[in-house]
Amino acid sequence: MTQTQSAPPPAAWSPPAQQPAPPAVQQPAFPTPGRRSPVAEWFEGTPGRMRAFLILAAAMSVVFGLAAAQGFRQSDGALTRAEANAAQLVRIQAIHTNLVSANADATNAFLVGGLEPPEQRQHFVESMAEAGRLIAEAANAQPADKDALGALNQTLITYGGLIEQARANNRQGLPIGSQYLKDANAVLQQDSLPLVKALVQANEERVDSEFDGIGQGNIWVLAGGLLTLVVFAVTLRWLARRTHRYINVPIAAGAALVLLTTVIGGVALSRASGSASDTRDDAYSDTLALSRARIAAYDARSNESLTLIARGSGDAFDKAYNASAAVVAEQLNELNDAGLRSQWNDYDEVHKVVRSRDTGGEWDAAVALAVGKTPDANSVLAFTEFDNTSGSRLKTTSDAVRTELSAARDGLPPIGWLGLPIGIAAALLVAWGMSQRLEEYR
Repeated sequence: MTQTQSAPPPAAWSPPAQQPAPPAVQQPAFPTPGRRSPVAEWFEGTPGRMRAFLILAAAMSVVFGLAAAQGFRQSDGALTRAEANAAQLVRIQAIHTNLVSANADATNAFLVGGLEPPEQRQHFVESMAEAGRLIAEAANAQPADKDALGALNQTLITYGGLIEQARANNRQGLPIGSQYLKDANAVLQQDSLPLVKALVQANEERVDSEFDGIGQGNIWVLAGGLLTLVVFAVTLRWLARRTHRYINVPIAAGAALVLLTTVIGGVALSRASGSASDTRDDAYSDTLALSRARIAAYDARSNESLTLIARGSGDAFDKAYNASAAVVAEQLNELNDAGLRSQWNDYDEVHKVVRSRDTGGEWDAAVALAVGKTPDANSVLAFTEFDNTSGSRLKTTSDAVRTELSAARDGLPPIGWLGLPIGIAAALLVAWGMSQRLEEYR
């Protein structure tokens, strides 16, 4: 009997060995192609375009508010500076007038010999004192003029010293007194008055610059307003086509607010600019002409006296008189004031008689006429009438410049400080109106 072999027991089952997992692939930080960023999704579709129009219209509203405020501040500032610079110009011209007036007193009184007439001496002292006061006032009012005014004050100290030397020698009948007087006149003409003329020119340029700047404020208001209204119009038109509603009331109200501000602001600034332009052409122009005429008239009177003092060798002073008299006539023609022209012509006719007597060998008679000692014709009275009338007229015109510019500035609405709040209010109206349409898409 054969013995059969048993089959070996089956081996114990074990799970297959697991393969190691592949390493995780790190995703790139940037979005995969085809996926939109959150910002792009926020502006996607009709709601996104509404948000874009909301941002654009709101931003333009604020820009408009800033532009309107800037425009009004610019015009208001230009009016303020024009008024201040015009007042400074009047001060400088008053300094000029007082100096040539004092010089005319000194030279005319010198002809009298000995003790000069008390009233002329008093007028000389008052004119020099007023010039000194105005120099100090002008230096405080305009720091840019301070250095030139300081230099001017130094020349006047020299001038005053020479005048006193001339007076002292003239009282003693010493001929050297006339030389001191000529030296004093040279200091005034060559040192003092060039400084004054430079100051006048600088302030005239400042005034002209500010007058030109008054109307430029309107550009800010009109440009900002028109551009903002275009944005509002495009926004309203797009909304009407997308939502099939004719009008969005809050946004339309914002547009109306911008339009109203633009119209009121533009009209107010145009009116202020027109008023300033009228002031420039009328009162300011008359002030300049009167100041120039008075300065030239005093200079002419000084040269009349210096011609006589020179005793036959005063041809240069006579030519200077004629040049100054031509300036007076030119400025009075610009004023178109028949009364002032008549008064100046009266003085000029007496001057012609003075020259006729001087050149005819009647020096004493010419001096008597020039210092007002003749009953038939009086140079002093004729000049005094012109001086009083032109001085009164100058005060009227210079006051008018200040009053008119101040009135133009006071007439401006307070958009200078309301501009930004108006712009913000328009922006809020845009946000309100657009939010109503956005609600329909939620």
